[in-house]
Amino acid sequence: MIVDIAVNLSRRSLLDPSFVEDLKAILAIHRVPNGHLLLEITESSIISDPIRAAEVCGRLNELGIGLSLDDFGAGYSSLGYLKRLPVQEIKIDKSFILGMTDDENDEVIVRSTIDLARNLGLRVVAEGVETREVWDSLQSLGCDEAQGFFLGRPMPGHELPDWFRNFGSPPPLIDAGSPLSELGSEVPDKP
Repeated sequence: MIVDIAVNLSRRSLLDPSFVEDLKAILAIHRVPNGHLLLEITESSIISDPIRAAEVCGRLNELGIGLSLDDFGAGYSSLGYLKRLPVQEIKIDKSFILGMTDDENDEVIVRSTIDLARNLGLRVVAEGVETREVWDSLQSLGCDEAQGFFLGRPMPGHELPDWFRNFGSPPPLIDAGSPLSELGSEVPDKP
């Protein structure tokens, strides 16, 4: 089984002149197929040198490495980065997800962000899904993927095969092709 993996990219790595070539060599050594690595970048890592960050993101995109704008909505100019960077997905900051069933404004922000992403042809990941109620709400809004304690707690890599078997299918965070609506019946009642 081949699974996609998402890795947080630090500001230091993003701005390191040798990063792209080093990563390319590592992927070749470990025979990681194109399209199975997604690097998550935050707005704060871009702000210090947006020109260099855009150049690196372009080179990563050319290598077939996916890019995700992490903590979307938590910064000041995220919309500008959606326009300039070759990202394939946005991750809605958990501060909006955690409160979306209790705070109408958070729900509106989440719904609007999902609509914006759809209109731009981007996948949407909801961070911080901790309850069935939030899961169901995201499902009704058409969110693509989710991550959070409702789906599973952090675990060592060697526990993943058993978790996959018990879950019934790869979770939305790993199976980028399955929208939440297709997985709703397979989600456990409790984490």
